[in-house]
Amino acid sequence: MDNVCEDEVFSKLFSTHSKTVYNYIYYKFGNEEKAYDAVQEAFIKLWENCAKVVPEKAKSYVYTVANNLYLNVIKAEKVRLKYAKPSLETSYETPEFLLEEQEYKAKLDRALNSLPENQRATFLLNRIDGKKYAEIAEMEGVSIKAIEKRMHLALKSLREQISGI
Repeated sequence: MDNVCEDEVFSKLFSTHSKTVYNYIYYKFGNEEKAYDAVQEAFIKLWENCAKVVPEKAKSYVYTVANNLYLNVIKAEKVRLKYAKPSLETSYETPEFLLEEQEYKAKLDRALNSLPENQRATFLLNRIDGKKYAEIAEMEGVSIKAIEKRMHLALKSLREQISGI
């Protein structure tokens, strides 16, 4: 890998990292379209600045750009997200099942949403994506010990809040 501006190098970086960057941002956003847009924008910025970014730093660059885009969107849409109405869905399940499912989802959502952003992202990356602590630490730019602490606190909080499930 000599230069990010080479099509082969850029394509390899995209195919290798786009899915994990997407998941990382999706767990922060909670919205597929916004996460997809952030990933696309991050790779566009990598392409625009390909001469300035060495291949070894490209992964970190993309994560940083995607995270910064996420932070900018959150600032701009904070009020709109707060007042957004949930969509209605139709189902053919029994009312009892739907009620239990709804209560479970609400309890899980409340528990996950009550976690600080860094704990929630760490938990989801580890438990859903199967990322190792070292990988998460690299994505977040912190030590492995910090990731271990985040996981510990997230699990402790979730156990307390979801004990009835």
